Amino acid sequence: MSALQLRSAKQEDILTIITILADDTYGQSREEVYSDEPGQEKQLNPVYQKAFEAIQADPNQDLCVLVDEQDHIWGTLQLTYIQYLNRKGSKRALIESVHVRADQRGKGLGNKMMQLAIERAKDNGATIIQLTSDKRRTDAHRFYKRLGFQDSHEGFKLIL
Repeated sequence: MSALQLRSAKQEDILTIITILADDTYGQSREEVYSDEPGQEKQLNPVYQKAFEAIQADPNQDLCVLVDEQDHIWGTLQLTYIQYLNRKGSKRALIESVHVRADQRGKGLGNKMMQLAIERAKDNGATIIQLTSDKRRTDAHRFYKRLGFQDSHEGFKLIL
């Protein structure tokens, strides 16, 4: 595979990103790629366009895609920068929605994407990088530990 880079997502990437997110055991039940308006041609669900616009408008959000020299998308993740008062006013980076195309998993692309994301976070002034992972994703947990992440905290979520 040619040289890979992590770049900010563009408008024309939305369908590919959502397709990657939905092509996953858990994503299949969470994502609705297309709107199901009766009598209309299949179109991207407008909730994704609205979300993309909100992400683009927030300077602390960085929706990224892993691309090759031909700009083919192989994976995606989202970085969120959070300014803290603690730890001497440090900035943290939160990584979410880490996904590699299903047909490309196990080829080292996730490792490359995460290494690039860590460098991107450092370049943006982050001193800590953190993430959460579904408890059922034991393979992902092993992957993150191999990258040096520690399971140091217990996470909690409340669906609103």
